[in-house]
Amino acid sequence: MKKLLIVIAIILTACPGRSLAQATYTSITFEIKNVGITTGGSIGGLRTNVHFNPSNINGSTLEASVDVNTINTDNSSRDEHLRSEDFFDVAHFTKISLKSVSFKHKSGDNYIGRFMLTIKNRSKQVDIPFTFFDKDNMLTFKGSFKLNRLDFAVGSKSMILSDEVTVNIDCQEKKQELTQL
Repeated sequence: MKKLLIVIAIILTACPGRSLAQATYTSITFEIKNVGITTGGSIGGLRTNVHFNPSNINGSTLEASVDVNTINTDNSSRDEHLRSEDFFDVAHFTKISLKSVSFKHKSGDNYIGRFMLTIKNRSKQVDIPFTFFDKDNMLTFKGSFKLNRLDFAVGSKSMILSDEVTVNIDCQEKKQELTQL
C-alpha cells in the first residue's frame, strides 16, 4: 500500500540528459511487498541537471528531483494515502531529490554512483549501481537499487508492509540533447 517510490529515487536516478522534457523515454518505478504480495507503481515529474561523461567521471555531476504528487499505483485511494501525512506528506514535502557525491567505473558500461537522497527533509547517502550506454545516437541510463522507507520516515513500522523498497530507473535520450563535459 505504501509504495514509497523511492524513486528517488529516486530519484534516482536520473536520466542522462538535462531534463525530463528532453528525454525520449523515462520510467521510474518502485516495488514493495504488502501482505507478502509484490505491488508497485511509478512516479513522474522528473527534473534533472546531468553532466555525466564516462571520460571525465570525476568531473561528472547529477542532480534530480521527482514530484511526489505524481505517484501512481493504479489505485486512487492508495495514491491519496501515500500522499498523506502518514507517508510522503505532500502538503509539506512535494519533492524527492538526489544529488551526486561521487561516481566509480566498475567495468564496461557499469558504474556506481554515491548520492545524497532527500525525502521529507531527511537525507541519507545511497549507492546506486547503473549502466550507461552510448549507442546509435541514443544515451541510455538504467539503474536499480533498494532502500529502507523507514530511514526517511515514510510510513511506520508494519507487520504487513515491507520496509524495503526497490526502485528501477530507465531513461533514454537522443545524444545531441545531452550536455556533456
